[in-house]
Amino acid sequence: MSPSPTPGAADELRGAGLRVTAARVALLETVRHGDHLGIEAITLGVRDRVGHISLQAVYEALHALTAAGLIRRIEPAGGAPRFEGRVGDNHHHVVCRSCGVVADVDCAVGEAPCLTASDDHGFSIHEAEVVYWGLCPSCSTASSS
Repeated sequence: MSPSPTPGAADELRGAGLRVTAARVALLETVRHGDHLGIEAITLGVRDRVGHISLQAVYEALHALTAAGLIRRIEPAGGAPRFEGRVGDNHHHVVCRSCGVVADVDCAVGEAPCLTASDDHGFSIHEAEVVYWGLCPSCSTASSS
């Protein structure tokens, strides 16, 4: 098992109005130290930190932390949900069509230019989600061999 939880994670949970539990702290730390993790990887990371936790408890904690804005859920088309700790900056993602690896992409120009829609249909827009699709360097090299 990992060392004791960081005080920052517990403080963030409290600040978001969430009950602090070892599982929630472990989940927040696992997601923040991971790279666009899926449910299985998060569950294993939490279990490494606190021991056994049910899959249902992981789903419930992911839902609570996502709703509180402490983590972000992304769902590339045709893929399983993934979670990341980078929140609040409206960044985007690039996804490899072959192996599924995901990487962050900052907004192209200025402060969240993609939040200005050509026609907002009266919506108050808070976030835009852009996904770039292609082949990662490893898959590009493999396909050209």
